[in-house]
Amino acid sequence: MLVPSRAGRWTVWALFLLLFLPLFALPLLVITAASFATNWSGVLPSGPTTAHYEAAVRGESLQALTTSLATAVAASLLALTLGTWAAMAAAALRRRGRRLVDALFVLPVAVPSVVVGLAVLVAFSRPPLLLNGTAPIVVLAHTVLVTAFAYQSVSAALDRLDPAYEQAAAGLGARPARVLWKVRLPLLLPSLNAAAGLCFALSMGELSATMMLYPPDWLPLPVRIFTATDRGSLFGGSALAVVLMATTVLVLLAVSRIRTRASYR
Repeated sequence: MLVPSRAGRWTVWALFLLLFLPLFALPLLVITAASFATNWSGVLPSGPTTAHYEAAVRGESLQALTTSLATAVAASLLALTLGTWAAMAAAALRRRGRRLVDALFVLPVAVPSVVVGLAVLVAFSRPPLLLNGTAPIVVLAHTVLVTAFAYQSVSAALDRLDPAYEQAAAGLGARPARVLWKVRLPLLLPSLNAAAGLCFALSMGELSATMMLYPPDWLPLPVRIFTATDRGSLFGGSALAVVLMATTVLVLLAVSRIRTRASYR
């Protein structure tokens, strides 16, 4: 323990609960309570019902959840591939070149996501690559937004990677491609899984850029939540938010299991 005394540990826990409950736990509890209510005129919600969840897992809401999952999976895989490739390429550069690559990949997260959405919309609304009004433009925008996190995660792992393993494999006659697939990537697997989980979670909750790009037949769940609450359906929107949150947590738990096994390996 960093705090040796019992009184100090109790103080740390008290401060943690004091910050955690109102900032993180309480908003989630309010949304969960609202998702089961039909009205909320007092301190607590009233009229308990499961009708909001019945509507959230069927019809257009279920399609929106499927769209969000497909978008997040596609964007995560693309971001992981591009980020890993770029991080490995940057690791071989000198300090000035690596700083330039770092700046290029961090730039999309240094500006508001709505700016990224507008930039993608303007760039791909004219030939030769016309993506406006299609699902790929949404996936592309999400990929641009989350690739920076994959790049940074893999870059940090490469800095901690012991080169002795690769040198030993090369000394035994392994070709560079075999060293990459059999040595470097397996050693990076925990970081790759962590980056994939982070990219997936960020893509599932992305709204600003998506609002500028989504076509009518590719409506992600965050957009549906926004439109529901904007029309005054707060309780239905809360149920959709809980479904989105639960789905994201379940996927992250599955990814964490893979990461745990990779770390053990």
